[in-house]
Parts: sequence; C-alpha cells; structure tokens
Amino acid sequence: MKRTKTLVAPSLLAANPLRFEEDLLHAESLGIDMHHVDVMDGHFVPNLTYGLPLVKALKSVSKVPLDVHIMVSNPDAVALDYVAAGADILVFHVEAALHSHRLLQAIKDKGAKAGLAINPGTPVSALEALLPFVDMINVMSVNPGFGGQSFIAQTPQRVQAISKLLRDMGREEEVFLQVDGGINDLTAPLVREAGANVLVAGTYFYGAKDKVQALASLRG
Repeated sequence: MKRTKTLVAPSLLAANPLRFEEDLLHAESLGIDMHHVDVMDGHFVPNLTYGLPLVKALKSVSKVPLDVHIMVSNPDAVALDYVAAGADILVFHVEAALHSHRLLQAIKDKGAKAGLAINPGTPVSALEALLPFVDMINVMSVNPGFGGQSFIAQTPQRVQAISKLLRDMGREEEVFLQVDGGINDLTAPLVREAGANVLVAGTYFYGAKDKVQALASLRG
C-alpha cells in the first residue's frame, strides 16, 4: 500500500525525564505516529540513556508503536530482550552486529518489525545484502550519541541512494526509510524529497512552543 503521508517519530531523548508519561501522552494526543526510544550504552556511543525497565514502562502506557533504536555494542545479545520489553520496531546498528541477517530474522520471529541503522561514516553498500530482510532503515544524519546535533549535509544523497536500492528491488513501499538527527522545518523537506518516509525529531518537536505547527512542518 502506498504511504500517503510522512510519519513522525518524536524522540523521547528530548522529552523531560521527570514526566515521560505526560510528554508521551501529550505527543500522542497531537497525532504522532510512533515514539522513538534511544537506547545508548556508553560504549558503542559516548552517552548512556535508558534500558529495559523504561521500555517496559513506556509500553504500558503508549497507544502508538515504540520504535526502539539500540545504539549498543552487543545487539546480538540484547535485541530480543528489548522486543520482549515492548519494542514494536527494533532497530540495531549494522556496524555493531556480528550476524545482522540472523538477528533481523530473530526479531521478526518474535513478532516485531526489524530495522537497521547506519552511521554517517558507513558506506550505503553495507546495507545492500540485507535490504530484502528489513522493515526499517534508520539513516543517521548526525553521529549517534547525543541529541541536538547539526544535520550532516550529505544525508539527502545517502537517503536517495537507499531509496533507489529499495525501489529497484520493489520494496520502496514496504520499508520505512527513516532519518534521525538534526531534523527540523529546514532539513525535513530535504530528506522527504530524497525518499524518507519517517522522520525522527527530538529537540525540534519537544522543544517547540507550538508542537502542532512543528508536527505539521515535519509532515510537509
């Protein structure tokens, strides 16, 4: 089925940690499509954020899917724990996994959608053999580890290249092509035009005084 709108996944990394439930439910009331949950281990990336208990807690109150992005050095060991905790979409890094194909299949076997994230310095070709098996590709438009970073200018070309690969194999309408990092009203049109259909926005969404307007600008 052809997607008729850009989906928006606000990143809880930019929400107030003292009121996650309040912020999450308010975002849902405005019509967001999914919550983006950034799990960082302080090893694969230089920051430490959330773990399994928060994912379980979010799942108990969320009415939209949880898009859980694990930025960890051992995804083969922990990915299925996050699926069990409530991840509806589980995205791990192609740079970190030992057996990406096996892990994609294992995530799907547990009933979740399976995705791959790719860092700015990793060639798009690293994804090519795995594209028949993914439900989501997360194109990092900043170096992972911290919110509020500036968008890397080469990102639209990378998105366009992945979009073409998906189109050539007939999967363009099946796979979520997500962009994550530095997304705002100026960068969102660039990646939408390149083929992205899911945008992660943290600071831009949760820091906005007018979140309705922010959401509309991301959808285009």
